[in-house]
Amino acid sequence: MALSRSRLALLPGIVLLAVALGGCAPFGDNSEPPVEASAPAAGQPGGAGATTGKGRVSLLQNDGADGPLRTLNVEPDGRWECANCAGDGVTSTGALTDEQRERLQQLLAEPELARETDEARGYRVSCVGSLTSSLLTAAGLITSQDCPGEERPPVAEEILLLLTQNTPAEMVG
Repeated sequence: MALSRSRLALLPGIVLLAVALGGCAPFGDNSEPPVEASAPAAGQPGGAGATTGKGRVSLLQNDGADGPLRTLNVEPDGRWECANCAGDGVTSTGALTDEQRERLQQLLAEPELARETDEARGYRVSCVGSLTSSLLTAAGLITSQDCPGEERPPVAEEILLLLTQNTPAEMVG
């Protein structure tokens, strides 16, 4: 069990590595530079306080301590790329509808989102063997788990629902 917890504790570092390798903006024009948070998320190794550019969002998921990393990157214009989202190694692309894109942009602009970041909540991963979902936004990193009794931040929950209902990404493990 200690091994599983240590692997789970590495998720924020994996998130940063995936963002660094993926560039956090896999499509076309990257004229808006990424924004960096001023301090790492509370209790998170590796400076997991990094954020993505305004209007962009990345969803990084790990299903259990040994599960493969799944990534979904969504651009401000609604185009998305999903790598291994179903855990099958397949990369797929698509686009949100205009209505979905507008709703996503409204949610990403919500001032409440900044109060839902891991840093603001002092969030620590607590479940082992569950789906861990991390949203990387301009406000910061927002992590939640598919655990019984875990409360998810409301705005981040809406973003997660929108993304999982309209792309191959999954809400539960």
